[in-house]
Amino acid sequence: MPGFRRFSQAISEGDGISVIVPVADPGSAGAAEQQGAEALVVTRSVDGLSEATGLPVLWRGEGGLGAAERAGADACVIVVENAAEDGDLLERLHDEALELGLDVVVDVRDEEELELALERLDPEIVLLSSRDADEDQEALDRVLELLPDVPAGKLAIAELGTTTRDEVVSLERAGIDAVLVAGGDVAHLVGGSVPEV
Repeated sequence: MPGFRRFSQAISEGDGISVIVPVADPGSAGAAEQQGAEALVVTRSVDGLSEATGLPVLWRGEGGLGAAERAGADACVIVVENAAEDGDLLERLHDEALELGLDVVVDVRDEEELELALERLDPEIVLLSSRDADEDQEALDRVLELLPDVPAGKLAIAELGTTTRDEVVSLERAGIDAVLVAGGDVAHLVGGSVPEV
């Protein structure tokens, strides 16, 4: 059931930066939780996920918000780039997600998209994407350039693609609330040790 442990609460509570990990099966979800992940990302429905972990789930798949609800997600991503030019689609998606009880994460990749999202939606959670960064610009720098434009009181998630422990530390120092990583072993990213199995 969505909202069992709200996504926004999971990434805002506690000390330090939260790590969000994409998973494809219950085993990887359980491993991510053991290694210190605070939330999971799915792109399709995963049988047995709710039995394998109590972490909140962020939907980033196809099939609309109905698919997110059927997958048992707690939150969904709305990509400004895909919806901004289509009349009031951005607002309709946002409102529908909230009606379904989902936290909304608004994906932006530049200052214009961030400004548009803040103006039209005033979202609680913003995903700062390094997608389409200039060739001469590091992904980390792209995200950190966007961060000062995120108003106080909003939650900011960074997405860099591949992520190192040093980048996670830099993001945490800058005030980013969470980082969406590529997956795999996340224990080194959160500063912990890999649990013994």
